[in-house]
Amino acid sequence: MIQFILNDKAVKTKLAPGSTMLDFVRYEKRLTGTKTGCREGDCGACTVLVGQFENGILRYRSMTSCLMPLANAHGKHIVTVEGVNMEHLSPAQQCMVDTNGTQCGFCTIGFVMSFTGFALHPEEKTYQKAIEHIDGNICRCTGYKSIERAAEKLADLLADKPKDKTMDWLVDQKFLPNYFGGIESKLRQLQNELYGGAQSRTNRQLGEMSIGGGTDLLVQKHAQVKKASLNDLLFEQSMKGISVHDGFVSIGSSVTVTEFAESQIIQDTFPDLKQHVKLVSSTPIRNMATLAGNLVNASPIGDMTVFFLALDAKVELSGPEGKREVPLKHFYKSYKIIDKNPTELISKIKFPIPSKSATFSFEKVCKRTYLDIASVNSACMLTLDSNNKVETIHLSAGGVFAFPRFLETTCKFLTGKLLQAENIITALDLIQEEIAPISDARGAAAYKRLLLRQLILGHFAKISGEHLLVEVLQK
Repeated sequence: MIQFILNDKAVKTKLAPGSTMLDFVRYEKRLTGTKTGCREGDCGACTVLVGQFENGILRYRSMTSCLMPLANAHGKHIVTVEGVNMEHLSPAQQCMVDTNGTQCGFCTIGFVMSFTGFALHPEEKTYQKAIEHIDGNICRCTGYKSIERAAEKLADLLADKPKDKTMDWLVDQKFLPNYFGGIESKLRQLQNELYGGAQSRTNRQLGEMSIGGGTDLLVQKHAQVKKASLNDLLFEQSMKGISVHDGFVSIGSSVTVTEFAESQIIQDTFPDLKQHVKLVSSTPIRNMATLAGNLVNASPIGDMTVFFLALDAKVELSGPEGKREVPLKHFYKSYKIIDKNPTELISKIKFPIPSKSATFSFEKVCKRTYLDIASVNSACMLTLDSNNKVETIHLSAGGVFAFPRFLETTCKFLTGKLLQAENIITALDLIQEEIAPISDARGAAAYKRLLLRQLILGHFAKISGEHLLVEVLQK
C-alpha cells in the first residue's frame, strides 16, 4: 500500500508502484490540470511539486510526474496545480496573466508549478533564480519573453520573503492556500506511522527491480517498470549524504544531481560547478536523477558518468556476498554491459580529493544549449608541476564509443610531458585512435570526432590560456 498526501488530502493506493504519478493524478483522481505531454521529462507540462524532509527541514522540489513512479511518492507531499488553487489567482498564476505569459495554455500549468517551487525554495529571490527554476519547461507559443517578464515580476513580489518561517509568510501573503500551514505536522505524522520516525528500509522486502528517480527507466522500460515490484531508492536515507574520509569524497548512491550541486563540499571542490551542472538536463530532472542511476544506466553519453571518470572515481558495490570496489574506468565492459551482478547495488561513489593545484573542466555539445542530450561530452582533471609538466591527467569522453570512455592511452602519453603545442597535437591524434564514434541522430561519426577534438582543446585552453590554443591551431 502506497500512502502519501496529495494536495490537502491523505491518499492510499494499491496500484502498481511502477505506475506514474501523472497517470494516478489524471486518471485515478481526475486532477486533469497536470498535462500529458512528451512522457519523457522534456516538456515540463506535467510538473508537480514533491515535499519531503531533508535534514529535518521540509523542502519542495519540482519533478516531472510522467517519470515519477508511485513508489517514490510514499510518505511525501505531492502538489498538483489544483493544490495551489485558491479563490483568487496565486501570484505565480497572476504574473502569467498580467504579462500575457500564456497562449494555447497547455504548458502554463508546468510554468505555474515551477514558479511556485521557486517561491518555496529558500534561496535568494532574484530574477535569474526564477529563470533557472523554469529551465525544464518548454512553451511552443509565446517566444518566452512574456514568461520572462512574469519571472521578473514574481521575483519582485518575493523580494521581502524572510528566511525564517517561510511557509507562514507565503500563506499569509496568499502565495499558497491555507492548508500549507498545517502540512508539515501532517507529513511528520504520516512518516511516523510509515517509518517509525526514520525513512528506513528495515524489515522491508526488496523488489525485483531497483529504481532511483526513474528518469531513464520510465522512458526506456516503461512497461517493465509498471509490472515490476520495485526496490525504490530515491529517498532511501541510508544511501544519501556526501562526506570526506581519508582523502576521498564519498557520495551516497541515491544522492541526486541537485543534492550533489548544492553540497558545500562539492562546491568548494569545483569552483565552476554551477556552470557544469547547468549543462546537465533541467531542474526537475536534476531533482530526481540519482548519480548512481546515471552510472548504472551506462549510456555512452551520460553527463555525470563522464564527469566522474575524469575524477578517477570508484564505485562501491554491495550485495549478498559483501562489498567490493571497482574503478569507474573499468566498470564498463561493452555497450550497456557493466561489471555488476544482478544482486548488487552501487552503495557509494568515491573519488580522491583533487589537489589545490588541479584544474577541472567539463564540456558538452548538443543541438541546443540546455535541456538536451549530448552529441559529445568530455571532462578533464589536470595537475601541472612548477615546470609546466603534466603531473596527473584524467580525460574522459562520451558519445564517441560504445560506453563512456576513459582516454587511458592519451593520459599515459601526456603524463610527465610539457603542456605545449607539439605534445597536445600528438595527444589529439592518439585520442582519435581511442574512440570509435558512429553516425546517428546526434551527428555523423566524422562530426563527433571533430567535436571531441574541439572540446579537448577547450580543456587545455581553460587550463593554460588561449595562447596555447592559438599555438596548436597555427601548427
